[in-house]
Amino acid sequence: MWKTIVRRLLILIPQLFLLSLIIFAVGDNMPGDPLRGLIGPGMTMDQMHEQRELHGLNDPWYIRYGRWMGGILTRFDFGTSIHQMQPVTEVIGNSISNTFRLSLLTLIFTYMIALPLGIIAARKKNTFIDKGIMIYTFVALSMPTIVFGLINKMIFGFYLGWFPTRGTVTSEANMAGGWTAFVSQMHHAVLPAITLALISTVGIIYFLRSEIIDSDTSDYVMTARAKGVPEGKVYTGHILRNAMLPIAGSFGAIIASLFTGSILIETVFTYNGMGMLFITSILSHDWPIANTLILFYAILTAISILLSDIIITIIDPRIRIK
Repeated sequence: MWKTIVRRLLILIPQLFLLSLIIFAVGDNMPGDPLRGLIGPGMTMDQMHEQRELHGLNDPWYIRYGRWMGGILTRFDFGTSIHQMQPVTEVIGNSISNTFRLSLLTLIFTYMIALPLGIIAARKKNTFIDKGIMIYTFVALSMPTIVFGLINKMIFGFYLGWFPTRGTVTSEANMAGGWTAFVSQMHHAVLPAITLALISTVGIIYFLRSEIIDSDTSDYVMTARAKGVPEGKVYTGHILRNAMLPIAGSFGAIIASLFTGSILIETVFTYNGMGMLFITSILSHDWPIANTLILFYAILTAISILLSDIIITIIDPRIRIK
């Protein structure tokens, strides 16, 4: 297994290199001027030229790309934000903890909702309970994330006032720090996390329901029942265990999708995370931040796929990665 992991990680190197080149080229050829937010009405042409020289925007693309990649590989330096005039690592560092908190809560809520509903739908197939769960999945699948977020924000934020509607922490709690700040941060993350989780459960419920139903009529389950194995042991040791394989295999992909899927949720709830920062950097043409975030999402997706393969190999002894 370790040889496979090392080999897969080595394969990622040329893939990420090519991806970084594509990311840089796309950002470099996007319309608009990255300095448009820094150019004032009274700025002369000479001052504008000085600003472009200061940020290296007049250099050829390959020099700027080499400078960007050289900083990443040698000093873990992803450049400087054009608009915030801070290192990219510091700007992203202020947001990554918020997104990590949101994604972790979303992951917990997703499995807390999806696993029981998937099991119940399979055990109660073709009943009103099963049909009700399927209606829920249909609505969640067809509901746009932005619309669903706005509905929850209006109901639970504005009308009922149970949750905050914007930000990641109150100013008072942030100044107090410690446990007070932590509770406020979790309170701000609960509503967007539940919103994203309710949408993310659809695939898990469908897969788990169909796998349990298929396994229930398989030969090895019928053989176990014919031998007199108790029904509870048949269900937990044979049906549920095999039905969980696709869910476990998609665990890494779900983690990656939560980070990327949080972009819309963070925008709707004005949640100061990586998704909100990504949208802001795109709109302001702050390409050092945008390129770094895209590269981060790409690396996370590649690692999540490897993680899924490892989890499947550990859970299912029949599978061995040669």
